[in-house]
Amino acid sequence: MPDMSASVSLAMTHLVPLAEADENKVTPGVLGFLVFAVMALAVWGLMKSMNKHMGKVDFKEPDASREEADQKTTGTPEAQRS
Repeated sequence: MPDMSASVSLAMTHLVPLAEADENKVTPGVLGFLVFAVMALAVWGLMKSMNKHMGKVDFKEPDASREEADQKTTGTPEAQRS
């Protein structure tokens, strides 16, 4: 079996530059995480509020026959023509 230390050494020389932090590189850091977390909480709160308000909405439409009866009693021009 070939000596593995040479291949491990070669792999480590390629991986070490990836692990080192570049001081010229800009990263979001803790502040970026906090801003993202606050925005996520705000969206969650807005969705919860919207869900509560949508639960209060009544989606039933009035009956068409009741509308026709209301039009006949009010004497609208459409009712007078028929």
